[in-house]
Amino acid sequence: MTDASPNDGSTPEATSPEPERNAPFSTGSLVALSGVALLLLLLALPQISATLTGPADTGSQQRQSSATSVDATVVRPGPIANRLQTTGTLRADESVALTAEASGRVTQILFEEGQRVEKGDLLVQINDAELQAEKQRLQYRLELVRDRAERQKRLLEQGGVSQEEVDSIVNEVNVLESELQLVEAQIEKTQVRAPFTGTIGLRQISEGSYLSPQTTIATLQRVRPIKIDLSVPAKYSTQVREGQPIQFRVRGSDQTYEAEVYAIEPQIASETRSLPMRARTANSDGSLRPGAFADVTVVLDTVPDALTVPAFAVTPSLGTQRLFVVENGTAQPRNVTLGVRTDSTVQITDGLAPGDTVITSGIQNLRAGLNVKVDQLN
Repeated sequence: MTDASPNDGSTPEATSPEPERNAPFSTGSLVALSGVALLLLLLALPQISATLTGPADTGSQQRQSSATSVDATVVRPGPIANRLQTTGTLRADESVALTAEASGRVTQILFEEGQRVEKGDLLVQINDAELQAEKQRLQYRLELVRDRAERQKRLLEQGGVSQEEVDSIVNEVNVLESELQLVEAQIEKTQVRAPFTGTIGLRQISEGSYLSPQTTIATLQRVRPIKIDLSVPAKYSTQVREGQPIQFRVRGSDQTYEAEVYAIEPQIASETRSLPMRARTANSDGSLRPGAFADVTVVLDTVPDALTVPAFAVTPSLGTQRLFVVENGTAQPRNVTLGVRTDSTVQITDGLAPGDTVITSGIQNLRAGLNVKVDQLN
C-alpha cells in the first residue's frame, strides 16, 4: 500500500462547481426589476397626460394669445344737434362816417378820440360869423316890421288905413320870418352833431382846417349790441328762421358767444347760391369789435334719440361707409348710413342697433373674422 504523493500526476485537483448559464432569475431580482419599471411608469404619466390633453388646450391658448387688442364703445341712443358751420363778420349796430353839410373853417372840436358821446352832442363847429350877423340883422328888421304891423291893425280899426296896406305889412313880416328860418338852417349846417349814441373813432381833422362835405371828420359806432353778418348754403334755406340761435367765436379768443338771428334776406344770392342773414348779440362788455372775423355755428335742429359713434371709427369702402363691431370675439364689418356730423361724432341712421359694440382703435388693421380682445370699453 502506497501513500498518495502530492507530486503524483495521477492525483485529481480539487475544483469548485460551475453555475448553469441558462438558469432562471431569483425572486429578489424580479422584485427589483418590477420596482424600477413601476417608477419609470409613474414618471412618464404626466408626460402621457399632457400628450393626450395638450392639443385642445394649446389651440385655445394660441387663439387667445393671437387675438388683437382693441378699444371699443357701446352704442347708446342720445340727443345730437344738427349744426351747420359757416363764417361771418361782425358789424356795428350803427355806424357812420361823420361829415359836415357846409364848407368852412373849423373853429372848435368838441370831442376826444375814443370818447363815448350821446345823441345830439355838438362835435365840431364851423365858422358861422357871417350867418350869425345875418341872423341878427333879420331879427332887428323882423322886430321893427312886427311893430309896424300892430300899428297898422289898430289904424285899420279906426279907418285910418286900408286893408291892402295892412295885408302888405303882414306879408313883409312873413317874408322876414322865412328868411330868418333859412339863416338858422344854414347856421345849423355849420354844426356837426352826433346822430346817435356811440363811440367816436380817430379824428381826421384839426382846428383851423377847411372842411367840405366830402371830408371825413371821424367815425361814430354803436357796438352795444353788435351784429353778425353770415350766410348759409341755399339747401339749408328752409331750415333757418328768425329767432334761431347761433354760436360764434372770434379769432384770438377762446370764448364762445351766443346770438340770435333777427333778419333774413328774402332772396338767395345768385353769385354764391347762399342765403344772407344777420344776427345780434348784446356785447355788454364791449369786447367784440366791428370787422372781426367769426366762426359761426348754426343749430338747425336736434335729434333726440340718435345712435352716434366716434367719427374716426367709420371708414369709406367701395362707395359706402363701413365700421367694425365685435361679435363672438371677432371683428365683423358693417355697412352703415351716416346722418348728422359733429366735430367728433357721427350719427348712424342705418346699420347699427342699440347695444352694438363698435371698435374704435386699429381700424386699418381689422378684417372680417379677426380675433379681437377688448382692452378698453366705453
